[in-house]
Amino acid sequence: MSDDTATQVDDEPAGRRGSLRSRRPAVVAAALVVAAAIVLVLVVTTGGRDEPSAGRAGAAGPVAGGTLTYALAGTQVSLDPAVAATAVTGLIDRNIFDSLVVQTGPATFGPWLATKWAVSGDGRTYTFTLRDGVTFHDGTPFTAEAVKATLDHVVDPATKSAYAASLIAPYEKSRVVDDHVVEVTLKRPFTPFLQALSVPYLGIQSPAALAKPVADYRPVGTGPFSYVSWEKDKRVTLSKNAAYASPPAGASHQGAAYLDGLVFEFVPEDATRYGALTSGQVQAIAGVPPVNAGRLRSLGGFDLTVQETPGLNYNLYLNQTRGPLKDVRVRRALSAAVNVAELVKNIYFGRFPVARNPLSRTTAAYDATAESELASYDLAAAERLLDEAGWKKGPGGYRVKDGRTLALTWPYWAEGNKEQRDVLAEGVQAQAKLAGIKIERPAVDTGAFVSKYLIGGEYDLVDVSFARPTPDVLRFAFASGNTYAKAGGNVALVDSPRIDTWVEEAAETSDPATAAKDYAAVQHEVLRQAYVLPLYTPVQLTAFSAKARGVAFDAQTYPVFHGVWLGA
Repeated sequence: MSDDTATQVDDEPAGRRGSLRSRRPAVVAAALVVAAAIVLVLVVTTGGRDEPSAGRAGAAGPVAGGTLTYALAGTQVSLDPAVAATAVTGLIDRNIFDSLVVQTGPATFGPWLATKWAVSGDGRTYTFTLRDGVTFHDGTPFTAEAVKATLDHVVDPATKSAYAASLIAPYEKSRVVDDHVVEVTLKRPFTPFLQALSVPYLGIQSPAALAKPVADYRPVGTGPFSYVSWEKDKRVTLSKNAAYASPPAGASHQGAAYLDGLVFEFVPEDATRYGALTSGQVQAIAGVPPVNAGRLRSLGGFDLTVQETPGLNYNLYLNQTRGPLKDVRVRRALSAAVNVAELVKNIYFGRFPVARNPLSRTTAAYDATAESELASYDLAAAERLLDEAGWKKGPGGYRVKDGRTLALTWPYWAEGNKEQRDVLAEGVQAQAKLAGIKIERPAVDTGAFVSKYLIGGEYDLVDVSFARPTPDVLRFAFASGNTYAKAGGNVALVDSPRIDTWVEEAAETSDPATAAKDYAAVQHEVLRQAYVLPLYTPVQLTAFSAKARGVAFDAQTYPVFHGVWLGA
């Protein structure tokens, strides 16, 4: 694929009744590489802009008015942040919902809807003092009851949370002390609790909105923008909350947003998003195609932000509970059969770092020495391992044992695909075949992907990236109780008492050295057992028109639109 990919863009501006469309290139460059995205993604990072665009220097002060349209891959599966787990939900809902606290550093937090808090000596009780005078978009007052209602809603089995509930797994109850004081009790000490409360998936919701039937749910928060509409698979539209007066510590200004509105366009085609930005149809895009990043920078008039995401890398998880992958030799053979470095380099033009650890190197407690456990690319070693496991070459070059072909199921979820992960998957398929491993890629819709595969377990391989600025994400991914059916990310279905002990101790201890040692042990173990094949570290390539000013990013690498304004 090149910068010259043919693109057709509607004449009607994005965010209106029409939609952006493109002619998909007839041929995608060589059958290279790997994985359709679950995209349970969140994203945390460090990084910065490649260089400031022309036109920002000497700009006048902020100007109110206008609507900014932001195009991104993926789509909404639910408007309720307590239910959905996608990065799209986090990005959009961050503008609708405020949180109790804001993350200000790797392990520091500042006030937001909570002005202060105290933690009991045993680490189990948090008492939050809340801001006065804050109002939800539906006109109801923000009080301690809203905090209780939100947290209770998250953990309620009827909510069917796909992520948020796992963030506060030790939650026991909330007690309303008075309108502006709430006491939250945990079943055990849990040091990641404040970080969990800072993310949009635990944004504080209106109790009145939560009391409505699920079919009538609409997101109602206290944030700088309020919900207007959701056109499924097309766009979500938000409007300014003119009464907004509850920004977090460190916000660029204290009043209402400058923008009158925000429109999030769902545009899965990379070339279409890029063309929409450069033609002026939209003012910002997520997921700048790596092949276009250099050209965009040279055009002028745009800002390209590059952020390497902390949390879980984009990894391939191996379901070790069924079929051939029950044997660690087969799991390590698959890892050794795939030349990840070559595939990632060829597809992403050096923009995405090759991963050799389930954690991103920007994540606290990342242990570089764990790489020694990874079964790195070695086709001869892969073949030896398969021979030892009793899988012999058969018809068509695929391995056979007891009359069965060594075939693995890796479901493809088109609605979650991004960053050419489908192309990467083709490369993994091709290289696994050289070792005699057959990978099948059934295409499924969202409903089947969740019910038959993620919950039903009828898969051998699943690909996921998941960003979160804390090593507690290892508990999310590998603790035995954190399966997808239980709102977790343990899609390898790991059931290891040792790993459970490490991640629980790390979450409960107040000693950073003990936590770091535990997290390091997990990284070594999951690579040694080949529960995971790391692929690449997602890099957020986000581009804004120079007309969009005041852009900042939070700890999750979501753009912060409260202070954004449109210049000439």
